Amino acid sequence: MTQAQGSDPQRIIDDAPMNWRQYVVVLLMVLLNALDGFDVLSSAFASPGIAKEWGVAREALGVMLSAELVGMGFGSVILGGMADTRGRKPTMLVCLAIMAVGMYFAHAATGLTELSIWRFITGLGIGGMLTSTNAVTAECTSTSARSLSMAIYVIGYPLGGVIGGIAAQTWLLPNYDWRAVFLFGAVVTAVMIPLVMLLVPETPAFYSATRPADAVAKINRSLAAFGKAAIAALPAVVADAPKPKLLDILSNPRLRPVTLLLAFGYMFHTITFYFILKWAVKIVSDYPPGYAPPVAASVLTYANIGGALGGLLLGFLMKRWDIKLPTVIMLLLALVGVTAFGIGYDSIDAWRAAAFVAMFFGNGAIVGFYAAFAKGFPAFARATGTGFVLGVGRLGAAGSPIIAGYLFKLFGADQLLLVSFCMGLGSLAALVLFLLLPMRDGDSEMAARG
Repeated sequence: MTQAQGSDPQRIIDDAPMNWRQYVVVLLMVLLNALDGFDVLSSAFASPGIAKEWGVAREALGVMLSAELVGMGFGSVILGGMADTRGRKPTMLVCLAIMAVGMYFAHAATGLTELSIWRFITGLGIGGMLTSTNAVTAECTSTSARSLSMAIYVIGYPLGGVIGGIAAQTWLLPNYDWRAVFLFGAVVTAVMIPLVMLLVPETPAFYSATRPADAVAKINRSLAAFGKAAIAALPAVVADAPKPKLLDILSNPRLRPVTLLLAFGYMFHTITFYFILKWAVKIVSDYPPGYAPPVAASVLTYANIGGALGGLLLGFLMKRWDIKLPTVIMLLLALVGVTAFGIGYDSIDAWRAAAFVAMFFGNGAIVGFYAAFAKGFPAFARATGTGFVLGVGRLGAAGSPIIAGYLFKLFGADQLLLVSFCMGLGSLAALVLFLLLPMRDGDSEMAARG
């Protein structure tokens, strides 16, 4: 293998064609994101059965539905920082272990409070996982393949909902009770641990940013795994090189506006996004004439199919028009789609179509945000910055089921259109903030300053 003298390892990956191992890593990141998607939605699939067995009111159910989203907020910040200091791979393994434990004990819960605690713990792992997998996808792909890879990675999240929805409506719920949904998630999560251990190398960008002992040897092992040329030495460290700390991101005058606009824009959009994901099954099961839980769960399956296709479409649009314009259009149409869901329908096929359209645009916008995370933060702070943004964003995600629950209580359970419109306004607020976002490449900017 040839040797590149004093090269930037990330630039080697950026400029060289993708090889099979890089595609394997991207595929595993997609699967991990799909796992996150299923684990988050498992409580939505289980919610009609939980409400029936324990006699839970809508506002109390909303609190339980938000528990893992609150955990995701804490996990994004705490474990996102760990990914920048200890490594992407160790963080993913820790998160998988936390998720498997949380899902297993959720299936054994005997009351709403106990279930909510285990859902919170599961959320801690999911939040950390999202920051790590986002960084790995960005750092293991070439520049030419990155936007599409990020789009495919993000659609893994609704893909997990599709697979989970099919499993829930055709196998788990018809043959067992709601507990089987959580147990299924625990088993699949545990299976992913050895796959990550064996097939995912630590990213060269992490070693380059942290400079551990034998950094060059470790980087060359990762580069060799990707079929890339070895380096003889790393570029010299700038004396005042930034460190992966949250305060550096918030105090840096170039990163602060990017961080805050992304964080609060993402937060507002997740209010809209998680309304459909968390409430669709319960709404359809309650709305006249009412549908059995396995049938109602199919609506969420169609919603996630729409989300996957919308995310894929945005990935192709970003290759031509970059990030901002396609994302802004998706945010506007997400408001329209979620409001249209609130019209209410008299057939299950119409409900499925409405959920499909709402999530087609809703997840399309999510893809735009994730692409902005990968582009806006330099490698030294990519997981920390993404973790902070996701942590703030989870405030909106966690608040979404609760806000919707209390809006139903305030306006009445029959005011679905008004509640849906109010929940859709989050995407409108996100649109305004995204328009203000400066679209600069974080790595290129830091390299120019160095």
